[in-house]
Amino acid sequence: MRTASLTAIRRITISAQGYAARSRTGTPREVEETIRRLSCVQLDSISAVERSHRIALTSRVGTYRPGTVGRLLAQGHVFEYWAHEACLLPIEDWPLFAAQMHQGGRGWYGAVGETHPHLAEEIVAEIRERGPLGSRHFDGTSEGGMWSWKPAKAMLDRLWNHGDLVIAGRQGFQRLYDLPERVIPKPLLDAPVPDETERLRTLTVKAVAARGALTEAGVVEHWRLRGGIARIRPIVDSLVVDGVLERLRVEDDGSPVLVTAGADLDRASPSASVLLSPFDNLLWDRPFARRVLDFDHLIEVYKKQHERQYGYYVLPFLRGDRIVGRADLKSERTEGALVLKAFHRERGVRASAALDDALDRALDRLRRACGLESVRR
Repeated sequence: MRTASLTAIRRITISAQGYAARSRTGTPREVEETIRRLSCVQLDSISAVERSHRIALTSRVGTYRPGTVGRLLAQGHVFEYWAHEACLLPIEDWPLFAAQMHQGGRGWYGAVGETHPHLAEEIVAEIRERGPLGSRHFDGTSEGGMWSWKPAKAMLDRLWNHGDLVIAGRQGFQRLYDLPERVIPKPLLDAPVPDETERLRTLTVKAVAARGALTEAGVVEHWRLRGGIARIRPIVDSLVVDGVLERLRVEDDGSPVLVTAGADLDRASPSASVLLSPFDNLLWDRPFARRVLDFDHLIEVYKKQHERQYGYYVLPFLRGDRIVGRADLKSERTEGALVLKAFHRERGVRASAALDDALDRALDRLRRACGLESVRR
């Protein structure tokens, strides 16, 4: 077993993310390829700055045209399903998630199948006749608070969880549902569902390749796998024996880290200066972020204002191979400005002209991604 320094693991992990070192314009093909390389990209509805997936993608491919992801969904190049959370996934991975769909995914739609037994047939018939539809196209009322969805909304999500409908795009951020056969390529719909061992082997390899370096716990967290480490350890052992993955001892004597077999441990330091979505792939495994990045990641949007330490929607600022600060940001769309409400340097990071310049460039890149005209500090 080779031994790696924390510096080497940090650089492998950050380099795997593929952050762009300069401002650029990305193509639809590059957006698709980036989703593929990352294995999945998390979706989130909060738009205080910009939707999370757009921040995550533009930090890697550069600014791309609005509506690109919707078109990739509609054209069957990517699909949306549960992975880490609700995520964009490369279309060829559809069979990997088919078994999960058949088991109902992670649905929280209650007993709508029993309380409204004919609703599924009615919704599917309506979509078959009219094309992609969102929940607003169906009648219904929401009663009893935010968790008591109207029946049609609950049934749409149930059908999506089961793979009976797919997401064929969005209007704003609202999902448009369609029939799988009109969106997913037929060879993938007809492909056999891999067995448990094959599926877990493939998911483990994809997670490690996408993240550069992960512990076994990190693989579980990447896909939110049930059964924890005990479920995947035999899978990891077999992949190591087969020479697909490699376990590295780390100089801090913490848990061994998985990398692709033969991974280069002498990477140059990454050079990008970029503001990260709080839901960026790099930060999914918080214990690993503390260990390797020396960064205690906090998401405070769900806290009351007086309980927040850094702010409502805070983007970590990555400079090279270190997270050096946290930017509390807000998009003021009526005035066309990206507003920096506060910037908190990390422990041990000194103020400097070079840091200010790097932050200015990162803010301008984010401003372009958000379609805004200026940055206001």
